[in-house]
Amino acid sequence: MDIKEFEKGLQADLHKYLVSIGKVDKILPETPDLEDTWPEVRDAYLPDGIREFADYPVVSLGWMMFIGMAVAKYWDEDWEKFKTEGGAKAYQRLRDEKGYDNLDDHILQGVLGLDDAQVEKISEVVGECAARTLSYIHHSSIENGTEEAARAYIAALHVLFIMGGAMELNALGYHMTPLGQN
Repeated sequence: MDIKEFEKGLQADLHKYLVSIGKVDKILPETPDLEDTWPEVRDAYLPDGIREFADYPVVSLGWMMFIGMAVAKYWDEDWEKFKTEGGAKAYQRLRDEKGYDNLDDHILQGVLGLDDAQVEKISEVVGECAARTLSYIHHSSIENGTEEAARAYIAALHVLFIMGGAMELNALGYHMTPLGQN
């Protein structure tokens, strides 16, 4: 399996879904600042995510989408402060505030400041994206416990991180349109 093709296909699937429900634009934002944080966030998250994947795969995947949202919010509020702190410390702070199991609620309420109705809607969207991702992994004929499975898991987390960031940027009013259009 070509991991780049796997990642590209998953991103296309999630992007199409998120466009259909109005959570992202047809053109995804190019976010080099957020992308630069990915290796640190990934490395900090993997021990927790891998541990949880066997019993709670949708949570293990979905939490990364919430983390992408938090990083986008930090970028919007004070990128220099976040950049100085770094992705690993930011993830650890997010996790340690209320614990791994409550990471979703902490990000949605504590970081993004959403009300109960908004929390429910965004949680449903993230749950659907995580379930779609798990299905995509299963339908990719990847053998469990292999190096290929580990690469696919990491690629899936990366896509979810990107999509979470794109959703939050969209919610913050950043809209992507082709050049020459309003």
